[in-house]
Amino acid sequence: MPDHTPPTLSVVVPLYDESESLPALDAELRAALEPLGLPYEVLYVDDGSTDGSLAVLERLAATDGRLRILRHRANSGQSAGLASGFRAARGAIVVTLDADLQNDPADIPRLLAKLDEGFDAVSGVRVERHDSWTRRVSSRIANAVRNWATDESVTDVGCSLKAYRAEYLRHLPMFGGMHRFLPTLVRWNGARLAELPVAHRPRRHGVAKYGIGNRLFRALADLMAVRWMRRRWIDTRGTEEIEVPRRAAGEPPA
Repeated sequence: MPDHTPPTLSVVVPLYDESESLPALDAELRAALEPLGLPYEVLYVDDGSTDGSLAVLERLAATDGRLRILRHRANSGQSAGLASGFRAARGAIVVTLDADLQNDPADIPRLLAKLDEGFDAVSGVRVERHDSWTRRVSSRIANAVRNWATDESVTDVGCSLKAYRAEYLRHLPMFGGMHRFLPTLVRWNGARLAELPVAHRPRRHGVAKYGIGNRLFRALADLMAVRWMRRRWIDTRGTEEIEVPRRAAGEPPA
C-alpha cells in the first residue's frame, strides 16, 4: 500500500541509462534513510533512458510506496532532471545525488546533521576521487573558472551529493547547466551554505555521461549567462507584507 504520510525528506535522483546500478542504489538508500526515523520519499527522474532503467524502477516501486518515478520523454540533461525533481518534491528538505553509485548514500545523515547546525544548504566535497585524469582536470579547471567569475569559493560544485532546505530551491531560474551553479543560486536566494567532505567511489557499471567536451566548454558558455543573470538578480528578501488593522464600515480611523 502507498505510504500517505507527508514526507519530511525528498531525495531526488536524476538518471540516464543506469539500470545496472539502480537495485544496489535503492538498497543503499533504504539502509541510510530508514534508521533516521523520518518520513521520506525518493524521486527517481528517468531522463529518457533506453537501457531498461524504467522497468527496473517500476519493479522497485511496486513494493515500496516511498518511491516515485518521473520520466522525461526525451533525454534532456541533468539540470532538467533536477528541475523536475525539485518541482515534484514534497519534503521540507531535499537531497540530491547521482544514480551511478559513486555518491555514497551513507553520507546523507551527515549532510542532514550539518543542516541542523543552522545551515540552509550543504554541498558535498568529494575526497579521494575515483575518476579519470581527464575528468578530474576538466572538473578542477571549470570549478576554478566558475568561482573566479561568480566571486564564489565553492570547493566542488560538480559533486551531486547536496542537501537543501526546499524553500531555497523555489523560484530558482531553471536552465540547461543550472546544476553547475546551484550553490551559487541558492546563496543568491539567501541560503547559508556549508561544505562537507563526502566519499567518492569508483563507477561500478556503465560509463560516465560527461567529459571535457560537454563539461568544460558547455560550462563556460553557461557561465556567461550566469554572470549576466547576477547583474540583474532581483533580491526579494527585503520585502515584507504590511498588516493593516481592519475596522468596521463607518468606524472612524483611530
